[in-house]
Amino acid sequence: MLSWTQIFSGAGLSALAAVAVTILAVRERRASAILLAAVAAITGPVAWNAVLHSAGSDDFFHDAPIALFPVSWQDVGSGVWTLAFASVVFGFTQSSSRRAIVLALATAVAAFLVDIYLY
Repeated sequence: MLSWTQIFSGAGLSALAAVAVTILAVRERRASAILLAAVAAITGPVAWNAVLHSAGSDDFFHDAPIALFPVSWQDVGSGVWTLAFASVVFGFTQSSSRRAIVLALATAVAAFLVDIYLY
């Protein structure tokens, strides 16, 4: 089970990754969209890991036996929750639905990969 320190530091790393992906891959330049990506990348993993922490469940933390992609259900949950938060945030703030989807997916993928490989 993750400690609260691990949860918040991992969410911080997710935010940094989401900002980097939003700027470098999506080529977003508006500060508001970059800030929203960071907020969604923090909120999604913290919310999901808070649920797991409060439930006391260790069953979600078993990595797949694939060396290059050791994903667990906990990692997937962080990505899904981030996608949900980012979809809502960008759905209400972007004028183009295509842009909202691209930004939400980029944010979720960044958080998902950080969760798999960095904590």
